Amino acid sequence: MHDYPFFSAVYAYLAIVLFAVMVVYFRIAKRFSIIDKPNERSSHIRPTIRGGGIIFPVTILMYFLFNEYQYPWFALAVLLAGAVSFIDDITDLPRTLRLGIHILSSVLILYQAGVGTLPVVLIALAFIFVVGVMNAFNFMDGINGITGFYSLAVIIPLLLTEGNPANIELLCFMIVALLVFLFFNARKKAKCFAGDVGSVSIAVIVCFLLVQRIVTTGDYKYLAFLTLYLVDTGLTIIQRAKNGEKVFEAHRKHLFQVLSNEMKIPHLFVALLFAFVQFGLNMLLINTDISIADIVIVFAVAIAIYIPVKVRLLKVAG
Repeated sequence: MHDYPFFSAVYAYLAIVLFAVMVVYFRIAKRFSIIDKPNERSSHIRPTIRGGGIIFPVTILMYFLFNEYQYPWFALAVLLAGAVSFIDDITDLPRTLRLGIHILSSVLILYQAGVGTLPVVLIALAFIFVVGVMNAFNFMDGINGITGFYSLAVIIPLLLTEGNPANIELLCFMIVALLVFLFFNARKKAKCFAGDVGSVSIAVIVCFLLVQRIVTTGDYKYLAFLTLYLVDTGLTIIQRAKNGEKVFEAHRKHLFQVLSNEMKIPHLFVALLFAFVQFGLNMLLINTDISIADIVIVFAVAIAIYIPVKVRLLKVAG
């Protein structure tokens, strides 16, 4: 692996390349009408380019090629998940095909993260966690800025506590990619959306980093690094299933959607709120020794706060 300093011109060059990739992609997307058109379930009101998150798998490919083919199974997982998601952004693919690729990608990143050393029951739980997170990131990608800011809220605390040079470089690559993406996405009128290619790819990347950290340190507190996404996704699925709704269909029932759509709070404020709350929790976690029981308490407290807040907001919204 190249011995880059933490602040290096390499990252400036990477940013330039990724900006160029985005500009080229915008032209391709306009040429082939890869456009997200708003409907009654959308949180946006104007047609916007879809698939801007394509720079995430591109970034992983660049990391892989320029760092002596580091983490090959992880890179393959991101590229597979990104490719099938990008095709799905253009034209609907069978759900079974998408699920199959997601399962394969999950197996690849778990293998790369070294879960083979764990008991079978923990491997099974790790698989469920990864598949769940991939779906959570996909469901939560609904307003400008939320995917980019929330991912930074996870990745920056990991960077601050990372000792492996290969991972430090990977985290820095991803921070650059997220900042470039946010330049185009974190606006009142976004130039592009992440699309499935972006939300699924970043989920695969985040899962690998978290699972690998848990395996190498034996510290399960990193499960709580995604508390807000997991609680909002999980409880919203339960809410919709209880109401007899199809949980995999697009909707506007997540807390972030209620805040931005029904309460009319600006998208970027809501996105930053989710990111700052998760970032604050993650910074607390990295400086605290907690047990599995404590992690359960963290999720229980989050649920105890989430439910009355959401119920209250839904009543106010009418």
